[in-house]
Amino acid sequence: MAIRYSRAAMLLAPMLAVLAAQRGDARRPALGDMAPAFTLKTFDGRTVTSQELRGKVVILNYWATWCAPCRQELPLLDTYFKLQERHGLRVFAATTEDSVPAYRLKPLFAKMSMVPVKRMAGAYAQVEALPMNYIIDRQGRIRYAKAAAFTLDTLNAEVVPLLNEPAPEGTSATE
Repeated sequence: MAIRYSRAAMLLAPMLAVLAAQRGDARRPALGDMAPAFTLKTFDGRTVTSQELRGKVVILNYWATWCAPCRQELPLLDTYFKLQERHGLRVFAATTEDSVPAYRLKPLFAKMSMVPVKRMAGAYAQVEALPMNYIIDRQGRIRYAKAAAFTLDTLNAEVVPLLNEPAPEGTSATE
């Protein structure tokens, strides 16, 4: 059953993208662009803005409980975050609305170190398939935008060079 949902989501995504473009909605952030501003509402009630994250390497991850690659990716992302947080990595995991109700996710969120996101405002809401991942560098530029699950090799190849870059003046890489 999960496979049907996943295939349906992947088949509907291009049509939804066309409809969104016809309505004049903002396009999905693209590789190399400056990251559009966003505001996150976390499950614990905090509000986090993209401006607050300047100087950090940020992963925005979209996932759903019915998505098998997402379920494999989440523990990897959480462990990776624990190992790289001290170097300035921040990871935000946003579950899609068609996932299970929030109260059923609380036990999972209690075990996670990365930040679970309840809502996101900004140009990142258009998701073509799951999992969907964005990596934003310390300067605020999108360096990775792909609908695919991370592997450890991919994370190391994409994130480690960005963590080695200096933070812009006036920001802190590790706070």
